[in-house]
Amino acid sequence: MGMTTMAEVAKEAGVSITTVSHVLNRTRPVNAGTVKRVQAAIERTGYRPHSIARALAGARTHSIGLAISGLSNPYFSDLIAAIEAQAAEHGCTLLLGDTHDEPQQELQMVQELVRRRVDGLLLAPSTGAEDGTLRYLATQSLPVVLIDRFLPVGIDQVGPENEGPTAQLVEHLAERGHRRIGLVAGLQGLSTTEERIRGYRVGLQSSGLPVDEALIASGASRHEPARIATHRLLDTADPPTALVAANNAMTIGVMHALRERGLNVPDDIALVAFDDFEWSDLFRPHLTVIAQPTSAIGSKAVQLLLSRLDEPDRAPQSIRLAPTFVHRESCGC
Repeated sequence: MGMTTMAEVAKEAGVSITTVSHVLNRTRPVNAGTVKRVQAAIERTGYRPHSIARALAGARTHSIGLAISGLSNPYFSDLIAAIEAQAAEHGCTLLLGDTHDEPQQELQMVQELVRRRVDGLLLAPSTGAEDGTLRYLATQSLPVVLIDRFLPVGIDQVGPENEGPTAQLVEHLAERGHRRIGLVAGLQGLSTTEERIRGYRVGLQSSGLPVDEALIASGASRHEPARIATHRLLDTADPPTALVAANNAMTIGVMHALRERGLNVPDDIALVAFDDFEWSDLFRPHLTVIAQPTSAIGSKAVQLLLSRLDEPDRAPQSIRLAPTFVHRESCGC
């Protein structure tokens, strides 16, 4: 069956093509009887308005922009897949821009997505987002939802709980008898980093252990800096007997460093991590991790965006979703 055209709808309804266009795009008032006839004709013919034509008329484009440093982080690629699936379910196309976690690149990406007339934007903000991208977005009348990283701004936001779950990892290691627990922390300036460091401190305190700043090293949320940070922790006078890696990219770096040292997990050193990933159960031993509710975060972000389109004036929501503690063997259990 071929595509129905606007001309066929017009013929079926006994009106002009222009009238059909006015009914579809609400560009001019049309009397109620005519609107009913056109709508009935649309239903009978199964006409689907052409999305570009609708976009030109100022209606929705049924596309959602996603600006995220996707390609460098396996957790983000899972999140992108979840967002795309949810968007497709609502009949929306996803336009993806990689921010590389660079404020300037992020701003350019977001401006490009706005030029493409997306209906709304999902953003995993970089550390410089408040001065750049968010200032620009404040001048646009576009629904925005922040994902993964929370900022003190009046915008819809959705992401994981970070503090409690990180504390749980530390408490678990302390229960196993570890007294020197090191943290390979993420990129400075990200809320996820700050919250996971807070969780690490809370976990030590609730386990009756002192916080030793020498046991916290920055792995900058990436593989290579995490590898270097791990060597630095292992070189301290009283090195850790257990490590917490604060995201999955850093977990790889930590494991790399341990291999370079010829250390076995969990016999020589215990290792737990924030973020599960597809291949974590390929490692020997299997990694004990905090698994983020990735598909729930993706779905919720899209739902928040679409509900904001329907109710532009509702109060902004900040939604935290609880991750799962996945107990495997790298903790030495």
